[in-house]
Amino acid sequence: MNGHIDGDVVRVEGDARQRFHDSRGYGYPTGGNAIALAPVEAAHLLYRGDLDVVDGMDFRAFVRDATGDGFVPRFLVYADLRERGFYVSPARDDWLQHVSAGNADLIVYPRGKGPGDGEVAYHVRVVGERQSVPAAALGDCVLAVVDEESEITYFETARPDPTGTADIDLPSGVDADLLADRVVCWEPPASLYESAFYGTPLAGRDADHDALQLSLVEAAYLAEQGAIEIDGGTVRDRGRTVEGDRFGRRLRTYSELRERGVVPKTGFKFGADFRTYAEFEDIDEFGHSELLVRVLPAGHVFSPRALSLDVRLANGVRKQMVFAVVDEDSGDPPTWLRVERLTP
Repeated sequence: MNGHIDGDVVRVEGDARQRFHDSRGYGYPTGGNAIALAPVEAAHLLYRGDLDVVDGMDFRAFVRDATGDGFVPRFLVYADLRERGFYVSPARDDWLQHVSAGNADLIVYPRGKGPGDGEVAYHVRVVGERQSVPAAALGDCVLAVVDEESEITYFETARPDPTGTADIDLPSGVDADLLADRVVCWEPPASLYESAFYGTPLAGRDADHDALQLSLVEAAYLAEQGAIEIDGGTVRDRGRTVEGDRFGRRLRTYSELRERGVVPKTGFKFGADFRTYAEFEDIDEFGHSELLVRVLPAGHVFSPRALSLDVRLANGVRKQMVFAVVDEDSGDPPTWLRVERLTP
């Protein structure tokens, strides 16, 4: 069976509707028994031998002619998902009558379902490992990254709503001093550390809590709450001197997490800004942190390689990778983005 190119589709006649669309979900009907295929669908049928040629081109010639605009990575992901037992459609308005394409290149239907059933398993965005992807383009799709050896890694992206149960009545006016890149509280109430996990005892966890050292971001938050007797503006200025613009983004994220009942602590040893605890009642009984949080500026663009490193590290320490995207000009809370490995 042969196809011919008509604009940006491949038209196939004969009994194509019954053979390809009705039974296997390829293309869409154009009248009678004819169908229109997207180039990636036509390439897959050529690869399988279900189509002989398209305008005289076999699979090799067709792919060579179509190369450009990410065609090869899309074909590889399309073929992989088909091999996994899914029906797949290109994300184009003229293809999709029953579902929203969202921010995707391919629409994947649940196993046993097809384009006409109105159900979607995944919205898939396809990139090569050397392409960049804006953080704003993620959160409602699966990111499929095709590496230089044509292996595919799938990442599920979502917009989480971090919440926790930590709750404490903060003290008022605890004496504190700003020392270089940290703040020390003198004679703080024990609950500030033991029940709310602010700071670290100056002489270590097993010592009496007669002095508590705070990170600059902790101190800035506590100063804003009136919990420590130190000028919050001075702490913020020191933070900007130490970290630059990054400090403001981290403080915005830290404050939002605390307001949500989540306890954030430094994520330095994990290569992140924070690790977080959704439940915290006592310093002697808390469990493992659940999230690693990296703070990003608005407009951030990911390198797939760097994104993969973050997610792999989080998985390796049994945590989820979450990104807090902060628009410093808007004053709005961070936008949250969770990214996890996925096996479709």
